[in-house]
Amino acid sequence: MSFTDRLILWLHIGVAIFTIGPATAAIMSTPRYIRKHDTAVVGFLRRITRVYTVASLLVFVFGLVLADMHNDFSKPWISISMTLFVVALVLLVLIIRDQGTAVAALEREAAAMASQTSAVVLAENAPAGTASAGAGNAGAGSAKPGDTQTAQSGTADSAASSAATAVSTAETPSAPAANADDAERIAAVERGRIASLGGVTSLIWLVILILMVWR
Repeated sequence: MSFTDRLILWLHIGVAIFTIGPATAAIMSTPRYIRKHDTAVVGFLRRITRVYTVASLLVFVFGLVLADMHNDFSKPWISISMTLFVVALVLLVLIIRDQGTAVAALEREAAAMASQTSAVVLAENAPAGTASAGAGNAGAGSAKPGDTQTAQSGTADSAASSAATAVSTAETPSAPAANADDAERIAAVERGRIASLGGVTSLIWLVILILMVWR
């Protein structure tokens, strides 16, 4: 084997180690962080997967160069390995898409939960604020007994109405809660898809490795 052959072979092996390995590790870690609802880490893992997937094309290129230099294109294990590599690349593209969908779902879930929390806080503070405003208006008004009694009655009715509205709002499922549930469901589906596709892709890499060693 000439120096050029050895150089291409080592480039082929080195690129495979430093591109396919990190991409596989990022893919297999993604479902765990989706379960933890860690949007930042899932987005980071998606970027890693995308970068190393593009870089893994060099593995295919160096493999083609080696096969051409040794006239191995007619051998079955070369055809099988090339086909499996293309299938793995397609699966990686699908995984990157699913990672993006999971990130979007986690962001929607976080936004919906924040909106729901704000709505609950406003509902809890509304009766107290209304009652305080009513009491202040009653104290600043006329001192006539009839007027005072009417103002206090109106204030009490307003506070009771606000309290009833707040309780009704708290007990009724809101749109943010429904959106959060839908987003969580989508994230769970994508977590399962990424785990299954990642397992198939890892199996393909293993088969290609076996073909390379036991050819």
